[in-house]
Amino acid sequence: MDGGHYAELRAFIAIHEARSFRDASLRLGVTPSALSRTLRRLEDRLALRLFNRTTRSVHPTEAGAVLYAKLAPAIAGLDQALGDALALRDDPVGTIRLNLPRMAAELIVMPRLPLFNALHPGVRLEMVVDDGLTDVVAEGFDAGIRAGERLAQDMVAIRLTPPYRFAVVGSPAYFAKHAPPATPHDLSGHPCLKYRWATTGKLERWRFIGPEGIVTVGVEGPLVANDTAFLRDAAVAGMGLIFLPEAAVETHIANGALVRVLDEWCKPFPGFYLYHPNRHQTPPALRALISFFQAENAHPG
Repeated sequence: MDGGHYAELRAFIAIHEARSFRDASLRLGVTPSALSRTLRRLEDRLALRLFNRTTRSVHPTEAGAVLYAKLAPAIAGLDQALGDALALRDDPVGTIRLNLPRMAAELIVMPRLPLFNALHPGVRLEMVVDDGLTDVVAEGFDAGIRAGERLAQDMVAIRLTPPYRFAVVGSPAYFAKHAPPATPHDLSGHPCLKYRWATTGKLERWRFIGPEGIVTVGVEGPLVANDTAFLRDAAVAGMGLIFLPEAAVETHIANGALVRVLDEWCKPFPGFYLYHPNRHQTPPALRALISFFQAENAHPG
């Protein structure tokens, strides 16, 4: 079997599992049109139709279902053998497609990226900064970074940070004109800058923990955005209050650009995790990234 035939079989498996040319092409890193041509070559060579395709759906034919049942374990075995061999290299190579929110990119990945690159020059990171809740498997990512409470149950998760707290902050100029809120319920009298999830369209609700348990409040204000850095800059400019992880605003608090309120109501929540699909064989490049983060967590700084 030459390399072209192997690529055809990998393309067939990706389409069968994704049931979508678009999702399969993202997983393989090719265009949908190129993937379609690869499948057509395989079908022509076998003289079999492997999928019934419409503009909205892709379903395997009987021949396609039989081929997948026999082929998938064999290809998985080949991938495992190659992965085991590559794992013996001192310098892992390959590309890692990583999906993560802006906060994790700024606070976790970017400060550590130069060291990781120096240790593993053969690994290329392709990062997509995304504050939505993207399905990393469907979109072809190798891994993602998310807060612990937003992890899918069927993923392998590696802790990257300890539990973190949120902070309600505003600028000194803002508090020169407005009395600080004493409880979360007082926020109804303040202009608040709100975050909207790009994937669902829902507004982030501000959640606190008080003497009687969790308190969730709805807030109103002059600005809604799906970018945390943009909201932070607006708060520094005095437009209103924001509710963000404290690590995202601690520098601004330290230099006096923002002032914290409701501190005693902001209790710890689960920290950030790197997560990836529960595969039998983790790619060497991703394994190197996981090992790097684990070593950094064991010896911070």
